Amino acid sequence: MSSPAEYYNSLPPVSKAYGTLCLLATTAFQFKLYNVESIALLYELAIFRFQVWRLITNFFFLGPFSINFGIRLLMIARYGVQLESGPFQRRTADFLWMMIFGALTLLALSAIPMLWSPFLGVSLVFMLLYVWSREFPNASINLYGLVTLKAFYLPWAMLALDVIFGSKLMPDLLGIIAGHLYYFLTVLHPLAGGRDILKTPMWVHKLVARWGVGAPTNSRTQADGTGSGAFRGRSYRVGR
Repeated sequence: MSSPAEYYNSLPPVSKAYGTLCLLATTAFQFKLYNVESIALLYELAIFRFQVWRLITNFFFLGPFSINFGIRLLMIARYGVQLESGPFQRRTADFLWMMIFGALTLLALSAIPMLWSPFLGVSLVFMLLYVWSREFPNASINLYGLVTLKAFYLPWAMLALDVIFGSKLMPDLLGIIAGHLYYFLTVLHPLAGGRDILKTPMWVHKLVARWGVGAPTNSRTQADGTGSGAFRGRSYRVGR
């Protein structure tokens, strides 16, 4: 059995970096090292007072230490890692571009007053969950030991549970919208004969190469609706 350090070092780079930053952001908040309002997505301050860091830092706060925080972090460690190690294996730049596209989409959606949220980290995590559910739609999910369902329905089941337990609906829903837009543009639209209009920009490839992480990107394999063979038919258990 591998040690925690060995497990951490074995994680793919983008999911590991994002999960680590989310953990550090909440840890620093719990120790009162900063005011959470200083990293919140406030467009007036970001645009008119040039506090542009808010457009990035809001994605790293998943809330204070709680059961919900633990679930979100687990979703990164499970679904983000499985995506990056499975369909996106040896395609670090493509996975990073998916995260960037998702963040930009969420920023655009949140600019609509009725959709605004001060922190979009939960939405970005939900986007990862949605894309995972589309890559592995037939994976069997045991939800809290109560019901077994196909992975395709997991985002909607998690959304329903969040509402039942009193969490806000909008962050989860925004993540689903961003995830579906990405999946439509990169998989469904090209499969229907359309152009692949969301190719990973060269600057992202150069950025990954400069960091020296991941591996050279291969051409994207079109999804066949069943997901990677490495995960096909595997049963997963999730809990809250």
